[in-house]
Amino acid sequence: MSVRLRPMRLADLDTVLELEEQLFAPDTWTRAMYRDELARTDTRNYLVAEEDDRVVGYAGLIAYADEAHVATIGVAAGRQGEGIGALLLDALLTEADRRSPVVLLEVRADNEVAQGLYRRRGFTEAGRRPRYYQPSGTDAVVMRRERR
Repeated sequence: MSVRLRPMRLADLDTVLELEEQLFAPDTWTRAMYRDELARTDTRNYLVAEEDDRVVGYAGLIAYADEAHVATIGVAAGRQGEGIGALLLDALLTEADRRSPVVLLEVRADNEVAQGLYRRRGFTEAGRRPRYYQPSGTDAVVMRRERR
């Protein structure tokens, strides 16, 4: 795989938002949300996966001293199953483990593939959030991983 990771930049937002729409509509983040996240460099770590100068995936982490949150992970539909999501997640977890004793995330209850990836990385189900994703009203599974 010739995919490389690098920090997300404002210039990536057009592509990230296109992927966001393809992957998560109608529950997508907005440009303003991403701009705000990218401005918070003390507690945020956003990455893109790039191949041949094309963004094929992205991910974000929110990390505080007491806990970290995987905020988002998305991989272009035609590139899923190639290990790009795992590469992004592993990079986030390396950063999270450096900063926080525990990592949390929410994942759509109907996204079994992502839940499997998270379980393989040591996450366990900690609870559920009914109708968490809006506007679709899809439930979220809350998952937790302790620092190793």
